Amino acid sequence: MAKPRRKFSREYKLEAVRRVVNNGEPVAEVARAIGIESQALYGWVRAFKAEAGEAFRGNGKLTAQDEEIRKLRRELARVQEERDILKKVYLL
Repeated sequence: MAKPRRKFSREYKLEAVRRVVNNGEPVAEVARAIGIESQALYGWVRAFKAEAGEAFRGNGKLTAQDEEIRKLRRELARVQEERDILKKVYLL
């Protein structure tokens, strides 16, 4: 039977990544010390380097840029709907 998936806090992940990035410790050594697979830690390091301050936001939490895109798409859909309604009214 598969092991249940473990969840780690943002602080836990950041500390593990800091040990690799700032202190220069090998990924395999840090992973072994904290009891996780090295591939998981490699993923954490990759996410940290790609997103820096916004890494490990949690499920469903969007970056500021993604939130802005979502807002603009919603606004665009609303404006297009209004436009389509006005087109129908003028065609009558």
